[in-house]
Amino acid sequence: MSKRLHAIGAEFESAAEIYHAAEKVRDAGYTAWDCHSPFPIHGLDKAMGMRKSWLSAFVFVCGLTGFLTGLGLVTVTSFGIYPIIVNGKPIDWSHGIRALQFFFPVMYELTILFSAFGATFGMILRNGLPRFHHPLFNWSRFAKVTDDKFFLVIETRDPLFSDAKAKALLAEIGGKHVTEVFDHD
Repeated sequence: MSKRLHAIGAEFESAAEIYHAAEKVRDAGYTAWDCHSPFPIHGLDKAMGMRKSWLSAFVFVCGLTGFLTGLGLVTVTSFGIYPIIVNGKPIDWSHGIRALQFFFPVMYELTILFSAFGATFGMILRNGLPRFHHPLFNWSRFAKVTDDKFFLVIETRDPLFSDAKAKALLAEIGGKHVTEVFDHD
C-alpha cells in the first residue's frame, strides 16, 4: 500500500503558542487546517477564523418541521378524519382553533424530537462521520494531544498547500517536530 501525504503537522508547548500560531496560519490564507489541544481554548475558534456553523439553522428547520407535523397530525385527525363531537354536535373550525392549546404537547414533543434528530444527524454529517480511522493517528507524537501537547495540522487538500511552504510556515511560527503525516503506515 502506497503512502499518500495527508498533512504537515507541528507541535506546540502551550495554549498561548497555538493560539498565536492559529492566527498566523489564518492570516497566511490557509483554509483546510485544524488545531488539536487537550482542552478547549477560549477564543481559538475566532483565532482560526471559523464562521458560525450552519447546524443551528438546520436544527431550527427540523424543529419547525416537527411543529408543523404535529399541527397537521392533530388538525387532520381531530377535525377531518375523526371529527370531535361535543354535546352531539361536531366542532367547526372556529371552535377547533380555540381547542388547539390542548394539542400543544403533541406539537411540542414533535418539535423537540425532530430538533434532536436534526442536531444529532447534522453534527454527524458536518463532522464527516463515521470515520473509523484518522490519518493523524499514524503520527506517533499525536498521542500526546490527550495529555499536555498542542498540535496544528495543515492538510494537503488546502488550495494553498505546498509541502515546503507549510513546513517553513510551521517552523517560523514556533512549531516543533514539524512532521509529514501520511494516510497509511
